[in-house]
Amino acid sequence: MTLYHGSNVEVKCPKIRKNLRALDFGAGFYLTSDRKQAERWARTVTKRRASGAAMLNIYQVDKERLSTINVLKFETANAQWLDYVVSNRKEQNFNNPYDLVIGPIANDSTLQVIDDYMDGKYTKEEAVKRLLPQNLTDQYAFLTEKAIERLSFEGSETL
Repeated sequence: MTLYHGSNVEVKCPKIRKNLRALDFGAGFYLTSDRKQAERWARTVTKRRASGAAMLNIYQVDKERLSTINVLKFETANAQWLDYVVSNRKEQNFNNPYDLVIGPIANDSTLQVIDDYMDGKYTKEEAVKRLLPQNLTDQYAFLTEKAIERLSFEGSETL
């Protein structure tokens, strides 16, 4: 399976960087199977950091090797996904037992719903109802070194 990481630098040796900000699935190395999403992110990061060049980093991962680590997979932006994302954004998920978390990415179209839910403007049911119609791309959060060891760097492309 091919996964992509958008950045402003080439990332041959991924590392888990402790949160600079609260992320959907916690501190980790994030990838997606959606090439266009990774390209958009590379351009965003490069612009935000005002350095480097938009870079698409490409990795391979053997699905069989993922069966030997602790994986949590969310098929959709459901109530369990929402609870997990909110706990990470509030930095309350300190004892995360997972090596890899896979699920929808909270993007610009969902952030307001999540923020409104966190502020108590929506019930969980209303928030999920608003999230489900979104066509969300996936994200793979490699949260441990054990998980990162399953990645094989294939190369990078300057965008």
